[in-house]
Amino acid sequence: MLLVHYRHETPVLANPIKLIHVDEDLVVLDKPCSLPVHPCGRYRHNTVVFILAKEYNLKNLRTIHRLDRLTSGLLLFGRSPKKARQMEHQIRNRLVQKEYVCRVEGEFPDEIIECKEPIEVVSYKIGVCKVSPKGKDCNTIFQKLGYNGKTSIVLCKPKTGRMHQIRVHLQYLGYPVVNDPLYNHEVFGPMKGKGGDLGGKSDEELVRDLIHIHNAENWLGMDGDSELSMFNPRKADLDDSLVGPLVPKDRVLGDDDADPVSREPSPCDESCDNNSSIPCESSPHPLALSSLTTSRNVDAKVTVATQTGHEAPDFSFNPDKMTVDKHCYECKVRYRDPKPQDLVMYLHAWKYRGPGWEFETELPDWARVDWVDPDISE
Repeated sequence: MLLVHYRHETPVLANPIKLIHVDEDLVVLDKPCSLPVHPCGRYRHNTVVFILAKEYNLKNLRTIHRLDRLTSGLLLFGRSPKKARQMEHQIRNRLVQKEYVCRVEGEFPDEIIECKEPIEVVSYKIGVCKVSPKGKDCNTIFQKLGYNGKTSIVLCKPKTGRMHQIRVHLQYLGYPVVNDPLYNHEVFGPMKGKGGDLGGKSDEELVRDLIHIHNAENWLGMDGDSELSMFNPRKADLDDSLVGPLVPKDRVLGDDDADPVSREPSPCDESCDNNSSIPCESSPHPLALSSLTTSRNVDAKVTVATQTGHEAPDFSFNPDKMTVDKHCYECKVRYRDPKPQDLVMYLHAWKYRGPGWEFETELPDWARVDWVDPDISE
């Protein structure tokens, strides 16, 4: 008996994975947005671990921490169990300082903001959180780096590692990430969740509405007699006025932005000690004043070829390899093909520092203070 399996892969951006540091213990990379770290849902080959294994011959990697699919930036893997446990221990015990940058709506306050609002998981099934007194203690420090007249660049320093912590705290403060498809959405009420105001919705109503929006905005329906499918062009690809901001399925099934991978209870799940110091005055951050310097652990000459001994092969689209099965349910489902801007979120993991080590990435173009989003500019 022969079993044949084939899968429907979800589109991702073609941005390459940038290797920052590779040695016998660690692989450090700059993850592009739109790629999940591990296979999940309809993602398999278009994942970080699959691409590293297939194109760069970096296999059997141990995940140290995770990033959400739409979050770009620094990602660390262990190449040995010992190193992975060591790094995970440092993260659990809050020996690692993390810095993210994001672009948020409006003019963020000039002073340093510390948000300690507890965060509760509303639904583990779809992966959505909110600020709630019943949640776990959280602590994030925010500092404005610049303002371009419409949006602000903000430096984020999470002191704890809750699910979607940075995004939920920014939503609560009223400065959501500009293109956050989940937490910058009116499904959270007219105030979009600012100050915890969900427009009177219960948790059940919020989850129901999120699922409804996901189905309405991403599925075009199913027609068993039609040859239209997710692979074929559709008339006008839907009018933009009929399709709101994208809330992808694998976005709401997001990973934690900061916690180590282990599902076991850990000190990282407990309250953060109140012994961290915060500057009394807001001073200009180096990012807002000058070009970025490269981390001492980042070798500008590192390439895929120098680390693996070969250039990454060209895996361009080959229509001859595409198969349509008349008995496959997913072949008959017409999905909305995401636009490139749907696969980007302006949240980037910039720097990680621990005992005796430090890594950082280059920043994306949108992180320049004077950058203007062409999709929202007049």
